[in-house]
Formats: sequence, structure tokens, C-alpha cells
Amino acid sequence: MTAQPTTAAGVPAAVPARRRRPRRIAGPLVRRAVAVVVGLVFLAPFYWVLITSVARNGDVYRFPPSLVPHWHWINYRRAWDAAPWPRLFGNTLLIASGTVLLALITSVLAGYAFGVLRFRGRRALFAVVMAVMLIPQTVLIIPDYIIAQSINWLDTYWIQIIPWGASVFGIFLVRQFFANLPEELFDAAELDGAGRLRMLWSIGVPMVRPALLIVGLNVFMGSWNSFLWPFLMTSSGSHVQPIEVGLASFYGTEGTDWTGLSAAVAFTTAPILVLFLILQKHFVTGAYSTAAGIRG
Repeated sequence: MTAQPTTAAGVPAAVPARRRRPRRIAGPLVRRAVAVVVGLVFLAPFYWVLITSVARNGDVYRFPPSLVPHWHWINYRRAWDAAPWPRLFGNTLLIASGTVLLALITSVLAGYAFGVLRFRGRRALFAVVMAVMLIPQTVLIIPDYIIAQSINWLDTYWIQIIPWGASVFGIFLVRQFFANLPEELFDAAELDGAGRLRMLWSIGVPMVRPALLIVGLNVFMGSWNSFLWPFLMTSSGSHVQPIEVGLASFYGTEGTDWTGLSAAVAFTTAPILVLFLILQKHFVTGAYSTAAGIRG
């Protein structure tokens, strides 16, 4: 065994501690540097949109591009006058809220059925539901359009809410939570005389709240950013169309108004950013709880 270095007075030397200290400092510094670089990479598109939204029209096509804002605020006024944004915001909020409500209800009911109830063909039926994720949505656009036309749902809120009222991802996530809950909870509630719906509402829903938060935010952002579906299913102007379809007004036969489009993107994205910042703590907590529920 190698003897530990000592000083002249017989006290153990502090050389190993000094050697370990740079490693302890270097590890957090490297992680922070990587986090800063990754953060800058994610923030770069937002910064580019902001500087384009306050640039002059001729500066958009300059090369090399200027990374310094020119503060041409008239672009925001022009972008706001280009479309009836209050109506588009209202349509988007109504569609997103209705979609989230339906998605949460269907996710809870289907997740409870697949995760807690025992019935014949449960695994096969769950596999069929999961197989829906393998079907590209673009393949179904034409038959979906024909169906919507046959039931007179074109140019309505229904066609933008009902087809997206069930989330396969939400069903899977909630089912995983229910499957990992102790069966004794539901057995005890059944002995106390609680019915299926009572057990679902009093025991199941509070236990899977983190998963429901993740599902709700995911569905809300997906509905808010939806473009192709409402663009094809609505053609009555701003009456029922959402924000993303309103942004298409900046594309024309003479070209794209990049400064106006960037300004519109800035003030239409701001509500989502504010919502995420407000719910950031709950989102992170729900994500950790969801990961634990899936691993369990």
C-alpha cells in the first residue's frame, strides 16, 4: 500500500485535494457552457424574427445580413392592419380550448379503461389505438374533406375541434399512469361502495394530474399552431379561421412581405410564450412526474 504524502510535521499533505478541486470546478463549468450554447441555438430563430420584424423591406435581402435591429416599428402597425387579428385570436382561443377539453376527457376515460379495467380484448384494442400514430395525417386529408363536406361541417368550428378531440399520445400517457397505480386504491374504494365514475373522479384524476397537464399543454400548442387542416377546411375568411391561416395573408403573387410576416409572427407567438413562462414550473414538475410514471 502506498503511503499518503505527509508534511515535515507529520500532517497529511493537501496535494490530492488540490488536484481534485479543478475537476470539481471544471465539471459544472462545462455543463453551464453547453447549456448556454444550446440556449443560444434555440433563441437564434426568435432573435432573427425580432430583428426582421423591425427591419426595412430592403434590408431583408441584404447579404451578409445585419444582426443589429433598425427599430422600424411601422411594420407592426402594418401587420396589425393586414388582418382582423382580434377575431382570429378569439377563434384560435375557442378552438384550442374546446380541443383541449375534449382531449382531456377522452384521454382520462380511455386511459382509465385501458389501465384499470379488465375486459376481453383490452390489449388488442389498445394496440389498435396506438397504431393510429403510424398513419400519416396527410394521407387522410382527402377522405376527411369528403366526410366533412357530406355532413356540412366545412367552414365551422366543429371541423376544427371534433376530429382532434382525442389524442393518442394523451391516451397512452394517462394509461401508463393508471397502470402504475396500486390496485389496492381502487379495491378499497370499491369496498366502500364507490362506482367506476366515482373512483375515476375521486381517485384517478387527482393521481394522473401531471399527465393531464402535459397532455393539455401539448394539445393546446398543437391546436394554436395548426395551419394545414384549418386552411383546407375553412374558406370563409376570418369568420371561423384561426391565427395561422391569417398569417397566410402575407403571402401573395408578388412575393412575401417578410417584415410584416415577422411582425405578425412576433405578436401571435407572444401569448404562447407568456403561457409557457407562467406554467413553466408546473410543466417541468409534470414532465418529471410523467417520466417517473412511464418508467414505473
